[in-house]
Amino acid sequence: MLKIGKMSQDSKLDIMLAIFISSLVAANLLGTKITTILGVSVSVGIFAYPLSFLVTDIVAEVMGRERAKRFIVAGFISLVLVIILTSLSVVLPAASRYQYNDEYRLVFGASLRMIVASMIAFVLAQIHDVWAFHLLKSKTKGKLLWLRNNLSTIFSQFIDTTVFMFIAFYGVTPKFTASFIFALIIPYWLFKIAFAIIDTPLVYLGVKWLKK
Repeated sequence: MLKIGKMSQDSKLDIMLAIFISSLVAANLLGTKITTILGVSVSVGIFAYPLSFLVTDIVAEVMGRERAKRFIVAGFISLVLVIILTSLSVVLPAASRYQYNDEYRLVFGASLRMIVASMIAFVLAQIHDVWAFHLLKSKTKGKLLWLRNNLSTIFSQFIDTTVFMFIAFYGVTPKFTASFIFALIIPYWLFKIAFAIIDTPLVYLGVKWLKK
């Protein structure tokens, strides 16, 4: 049985990759539900998606930029596969004894536009996060991890939120103007900033664990 304290670095990276992919899949599959936090309507995916930025920052800090990019590629491939399998599952006819096909299609039948928006936003935001983290690490000579983690994530989350909202919803109805979409983006982005600040201790713990 594998002992946590005696794991190799490769084994730890496998666990980090599992967390990364799980957070992406969970955010996309569960994110259609909207909840209200402090009076602001947000997707429940807000609890899962920030984990992906946490993981790439830890990996970039310890293993470097190229290894973090490999995580992004793996995450993109996993999302493509999930989308293909989900789409196939939705279009297949239900057996006569299965009584919840309409509900199933309603929950998992996301529109193509939202799927494309999610994929593009993910790639752009993650690439920027790794690039910004690496740039800040160079500028700070490897110090101020808390600052590098938060700054790279804050700007990357803004890219992710903005790109997704505009591709998914701009012009869907006359109501969805640029100003209206930005009114939705700002509070949602502020919640992501809060999560980024809260998970800062986890970055330090993750870096320490991966280095040992």
